[in-house]
Amino acid sequence: LKMAVLPRVLFFISVVILHFSEAQNEFGKLPESYRKGVKLAEEQVNSHNGVQNHFLFFKSLEHSSIEAGFNVNYLYHHIHLKATKCSRGTENADSKKCAFRNDRPLIDCMVCYKTYQDEIQESPKPYIHCIHKPALTKDMIKVRRDACENMSYSAGSVTLL
Repeated sequence: LKMAVLPRVLFFISVVILHFSEAQNEFGKLPESYRKGVKLAEEQVNSHNGVQNHFLFFKSLEHSSIEAGFNVNYLYHHIHLKATKCSRGTENADSKKCAFRNDRPLIDCMVCYKTYQDEIQESPKPYIHCIHKPALTKDMIKVRRDACENMSYSAGSVTLL
C-alpha cells in the first residue's frame, strides 16, 4: 500500500512545483511596465483589512497598450491574483517563498494606468478594480472597460489656433 501511494505523492509534488514556477516565470516574462501594474494590484488587495492571506500574481489574461506619443503610454492589464499560504503583510513574498493555496477563489483584477518614460503617473489616477472571481458580473466588466477607455480619451487637451 505504501508503495502505491508514493508515486501519487511524488506526482502531486511535481505538479505543485511546476505550477509555482509557471506563475513566477510568467510574471518574469512580462515587460517591466506591466509588472509595475501587477504590483499596484497586489498592493491594493494585500492592504485590504479583510484579507488574511498574502495574494500574488497568478496569471495574465490579457494586456494591451496605447502609445500616445512623447513617451506616454496607456496600459491595460487583466490579471488573476491567487491566495498564498503566507499571511497578509509578508515581506518580500514570492511564489517560491509562499506556496499558492487551491482552496480560495482567484481575485480578478483590471489595472489601467498612464506611463511616462515607463514610470506610472499619478494623473490620471491609476484605475485598479479587483474582486473575487465568482462575484465578477457583466456590469462590472462594462464599468471596468468604460473606466479604462475614458482614461485614455480624457488625456487630450484643447489646442487654440
